[in-house]
Amino acid sequence: QVQLVESGGGLVQPGGSLRLSCAASGFTFSSYVMTWYRQAPGKERELVAFISSLGGSTNYADSVKGRFTISRDNAKNTVYLQMNSLKAEDTAVYYCKVHNGFKDYWGQGTQVTVSS
Repeated sequence: QVQLVESGGGLVQPGGSLRLSCAASGFTFSSYVMTWYRQAPGKERELVAFISSLGGSTNYADSVKGRFTISRDNAKNTVYLQMNSLKAEDTAVYYCKVHNGFKDYWGQGTQVTVSS
């Protein structure tokens, strides 16, 4: 079955960096677009970034453009989100998602808190 497991979240000071990972299993990872979302307290879940199946194309929300970088390692079935210059408003639970043509699959999320 499809499984997505996020890791790498934590508490970081404003201006700091974190790298999130999402380990995937149960499907042909290299065939699918992978997406990162986030959900802050009291807000709707929002798309952060996505990457094409072979990694040649990426897209970002305006709020993270220039600060976050999405990448993937198809040999390791893992997608990453490098987050630099973090701000308090980046505080959220971060999720990875895959759509396999029939339905969406989500990980359990990893908490990122940006605070001094």
